[in-house]
Amino acid sequence: MKKYIKNLQSDLPASLVVFLVALPLCLGIALGSKVPLFSGIIAGVVGGIVIGVLSGSPLSVSGPAAGLTAIVAAAILKLPTFETFLLAVVIAGVIQLILGFLKAGILGDYVPNSVIKGMLAAIGIILILKQLPHLVGFDKDFLGDETFSQADNENTFSEIFKAIGFITPGAALIGIISIAILVLFENKKIKRNSIVKQIPAPLLVVAIGLIVNEVLKVNNSPLAIQAEHLVNLPVAKNMSDFIGLFSKPDFSQLNNSTMWTVAVTLAIVASLETLLSIEAIDKIDPYKRVTPTNRELKAQGIGNIISGLLGGLPVTSVIVRSSANVNAGGISKISAITHGILLFASVLLIPDLLNKIPLSALAAILIFTGYKLAKIPMIKEFYYKGWGQFIPFIVTVIAILLSDLLIGILIGGVVSLFFMIKSNFKSSVLVVNDKNNYLLRLRKDVSFLNKPIIKSKLEAIPANSYVIIDSSRADFIDKDIVDVINDYKEHANLKNITVEINKNDFNEMQDSL
Repeated sequence: MKKYIKNLQSDLPASLVVFLVALPLCLGIALGSKVPLFSGIIAGVVGGIVIGVLSGSPLSVSGPAAGLTAIVAAAILKLPTFETFLLAVVIAGVIQLILGFLKAGILGDYVPNSVIKGMLAAIGIILILKQLPHLVGFDKDFLGDETFSQADNENTFSEIFKAIGFITPGAALIGIISIAILVLFENKKIKRNSIVKQIPAPLLVVAIGLIVNEVLKVNNSPLAIQAEHLVNLPVAKNMSDFIGLFSKPDFSQLNNSTMWTVAVTLAIVASLETLLSIEAIDKIDPYKRVTPTNRELKAQGIGNIISGLLGGLPVTSVIVRSSANVNAGGISKISAITHGILLFASVLLIPDLLNKIPLSALAAILIFTGYKLAKIPMIKEFYYKGWGQFIPFIVTVIAILLSDLLIGILIGGVVSLFFMIKSNFKSSVLVVNDKNNYLLRLRKDVSFLNKPIIKSKLEAIPANSYVIIDSSRADFIDKDIVDVINDYKEHANLKNITVEINKNDFNEMQDSL
């Protein structure tokens, strides 16, 4: 407890920033999922408080995920009622809990670093591109969308060009002011000011945006922003109305096979997104702490059970909120928990005030979060690591940008696997020669995948040569490789080639097969 109290000075301001980022995303994702807006808020609160308490991650922040939007929207159309969908969320949570006990969290460790960093950069670029229309007051697509093809029949790029013809002057003004404030707060001189550095820049951005728009409204200015370009929280008139915003699952639908299909799909996709997000956030943790992934799956499972029981969307660990937490200086899980408390308190106590916040101010915060994720130095870092790292990194970025998170990760992983196999080909088989004397050395693990390269190198040796095949440095030799070498030795005399094999080690390899 002492360590959490010690970090409050950093965690509380960070929680405010995460709250400001999470609020519009919770609403936007609920809107895009075609479910009641309050469902997104419930998921955000559960993700912050429940999963925040149970998780072993100090920096991850959970909530409704944009990556599940299409799945949720499709499920809503297939299932008879929203309450049936909530049952699917509960079942998905139970499945995640089981996956945690089965230690399925290890799957996240198999994703290459180049793909993880590519994912972070891609999310950063997507945040910038997707929020540019919102920055100038064009809000046709829901805030928080991360997919290339949008529900409004546009895509990431065409939406930007379309927004140019539909700029809302007041929103654009507040958006530009907000960006200027965020850039100013990055200045080293400003950061050194003891008073200014205590003020979270995103909080100042929201406050100034709200005040500017209220002043414009009071003066009946044509620049005043209309309600469709402001936050749109459901407002309860009394406690009874507030309680009525919650829903409960329909357990009578337990025999609905479609519901079970949705539940399994949600559990698998939510678990994968969580493991990927956790891996990514651990990479940018300044203290390089490692999250226990099996514990995370259990926490997510319990979180989804509770979210479904209360009427909320499914939750996952979310990169955008988590990276905002890191960039805001969060140190411990208190920032995630407090952001959940702030979400709940604000919708209960001050929904009218929140509904005066311009979306363009929030878009500016998300754009700056994206900039922090997709900095040029990271791209340069992978370029200097060589093509084997740079190409999977760039392919992951492009694939996620043009599809969605999971498809992009899959494509990046396949490309990374190709370079890994290619590297193994080169490092497992070494050929050196001096005139007509050749040494073919097998190193590390020599599998059937190395068979083509070994055959080609042996066939390339000219007639009248002397060949030594050394297997002393190989940890494993596949039976197929043994057969290739034995066949070559048997027919080498036809080209007047003498073959010598390191017999002791090679025979041991054969005997062990």
